[in-house]
Amino acid sequence: MKPIRLPEPPTSPRAIGGMPDIFEGGVYGVIRRAVVIGNGFPSSENQSIGLVRALGLYDKHTLYRVTRPRGGINEWLHWLPVSLHKRIYYILNLVCGYSHLLVGGRANKLYLPKENGAIGLSSILEADVKSIVNIARESFEKDGPLLVVASGRDTISIASSIKRLAHENVFVVQIQHPRSHLDRFDLVITPKHDYFPLTPQAKEQVPRLLHRWITPNQPPDKHVILTVGALHQVDSTALRTAAITWHDEFAPLPKPLLVVNIGGPSRYCRYGTDLAKQLTASLHNALEKCGSVRISFSRRTPEKISNVVIKELGSHPKVYIWNGEEPNPHMGHLAWADNFVITADSVSMLSEACSTGKPVYVVGAERCRWKFVEFHKALRERGLVRPFTGLEDMSETWSYPPLNETAEAANRVNEALAQRGWKIKA
Repeated sequence: MKPIRLPEPPTSPRAIGGMPDIFEGGVYGVIRRAVVIGNGFPSSENQSIGLVRALGLYDKHTLYRVTRPRGGINEWLHWLPVSLHKRIYYILNLVCGYSHLLVGGRANKLYLPKENGAIGLSSILEADVKSIVNIARESFEKDGPLLVVASGRDTISIASSIKRLAHENVFVVQIQHPRSHLDRFDLVITPKHDYFPLTPQAKEQVPRLLHRWITPNQPPDKHVILTVGALHQVDSTALRTAAITWHDEFAPLPKPLLVVNIGGPSRYCRYGTDLAKQLTASLHNALEKCGSVRISFSRRTPEKISNVVIKELGSHPKVYIWNGEEPNPHMGHLAWADNFVITADSVSMLSEACSTGKPVYVVGAERCRWKFVEFHKALRERGLVRPFTGLEDMSETWSYPPLNETAEAANRVNEALAQRGWKIKA
C-alpha cells in the first residue's frame, strides 16, 4: 500500500502557499462562512453585513431575518420579546380568527420590509435557532466553525440561543448593546454612547430610585468593542465602485455638490416641521455658495417634514430631490459629494458620511437628549462634524481622519478569534 504523505510543515521548502490548515488547528479552526441575523431594518442589518464584508466573508454569508407580525393589535405588542409576541399573536388568531381588530385591516401575515426594492427576497430565510444550530453542528467537521453576526433587539434571543446550544461550533458577535448578560455572546460591538447611563450627567437626570433599572449598569468588559458611531458597508472600495457607477449622473453637476440627508424624529431626537423650516431657511442662505444640491429622505421621514422641504426647495434650479424610486443614489452621493448636511437623528447616516473624510454639517443636534448628546459631543471633539447654520461657504473645505470603525472592529474580531485558536479564511 502506498504510504499517505501529510502536507509538509511550514518550515519545509516543499510547503507552498504558507501554513497548511492542518498545522493551524486544521479545518476545525478555520472560518469560511457566516450567518447574518437581521431584523428587517436596513440601518441595523447594514451593520452586520458591513462587518462581514470587512472580514472578507461578504460573498460567503447567508442572511436570516427575525420578523414580527405587524398591524392592528401587533403595534401594541412590539415591546415584547419577539418569540413571546409571536406566541400571543398565534393564540389571538386562534381565538379571534381573521378579525379586523387583530390585523388592522391588513393581510394576516408576517411583515417583510422592503429590501433593495423587493418584498421578502427568496434568499432571505426566517431566523430559526434549531436550523442554524443544526447547520453549525452537522457541517463543522467539513466546513469548520460558523461565524454568527446579529444586530438589533429582536435578534438577541436568537443569537444567544445559538451560542448556548452550539458554543463549540460558532463564534457569535452581537452588534448594538444587548442590555444585560453580555456573556451570552463571544463579542459585543456597541457605540460608546450606549454606556451614557453610567456617567454622572445621566445619573443626575434619573431619580436615584430608578438607577438600578437603567441599563447598562456595568462598565464594558474585555469582550465589548466600543465605537463612536454605527458600523456600515462604506469603505474605499465601495466608494470607488460607486464613483464609477454614478459617474455619468454626478460628474457633470456644477461644483461644489452639497448632499442633504434627512432622517426623521426619534426617541432621543424629537422634532417636527419646525426643524424642516430651519433647515430650508439655512439652505436658502447656503445656495449661493453651492453649485448644486441633492436632497434625499429616509424611510423614517414623516410626510409633513418632506412636504415642507419640497415646497420650499423643490422648484429651485440648483436643487434635485430624490423621489425615493430605485436606483437609490445614496452610494453615489457619498462618493461624489463635496459636503454633507445631515439631520442629527441618524447615527447611521452620520457614521457613513464621516467615513469619507469630507465636511459633514449637522442640523438639529440641539434637539437631541440623553445618549445622543454624548454621540454628537464625540463627533465634534474628534473634528468630524460642525453645526450647520447656512452661513458656511461650501467652496471652502476641511478634512479629518475618516471614521474607519468597521475595519477596526473587524481587526478586533480577528484578534478574539485568534485567542480561541481560530481564524478567518476569506
